[in-house]
Amino acid sequence: MAAAEGSGAGGSLFAGLADVSISEDIPVEGEITVPVGSHSPDEDYSTLDEPVRDTIMRDLKAVGKKFVHVMYPKKSSALLRDWDLWGPLVLCVSLALMLQGGSADSKDDGGPQFAEVFVIIWFGAVVITLNSKLLGGTISFFQSLCVLGYCVLPLTVAMLVCRLVLLAGSGTVSFIIRLIVVVAMFGWSTLASTAFLADSQPPNRKALVVYPIFLFYFVISWMILTFTPQ
Repeated sequence: MAAAEGSGAGGSLFAGLADVSISEDIPVEGEITVPVGSHSPDEDYSTLDEPVRDTIMRDLKAVGKKFVHVMYPKKSSALLRDWDLWGPLVLCVSLALMLQGGSADSKDDGGPQFAEVFVIIWFGAVVITLNSKLLGGTISFFQSLCVLGYCVLPLTVAMLVCRLVLLAGSGTVSFIIRLIVVVAMFGWSTLASTAFLADSQPPNRKALVVYPIFLFYFVISWMILTFTPQ
């Protein structure tokens, strides 16, 4: 009964409001939006809107900075934070072209050597990455491929030096020079890759991760050292 009386009293108080109507001639003014924060023009900027030239130059500068990090190896997250596969692709193609044995008009056109480099670098990098993940590594798949690919740079430089040395002859002195260069660049590649990847592995399993990396760069170094132009 009390609830019914209360609802009846409330209805009588607001009964007159039902007949109130707002004329369409009365303009409604004001804003109901609440500003969240200051809006800057940079928020509307996207890389999709920039010129192609700026995109290419930005990517080239990023690749160049990663090359510098590899040539001066130290513990850094630069290769891991902004990873890409452009640099490894360029290095792989360059190394494969320099390892190509014969000329285009000969019976042996260097095709197997070119394919071998691609298979060893990419398949080897994938195997090392999977091994790292299975051992509890915190690095992502493409970050590991990026580091392993960029660290082929010293061996690519070694291949270029060996080609220049072979132009002067293929005697004992030439072999010794090539051996020193290849061993130095092999150590450089291994040191650079472990410097970037060491912190992403459990402390008690780092040796199990470094050993496949050692074999990976050793095989590439052996291919460079045993290369003889036809």
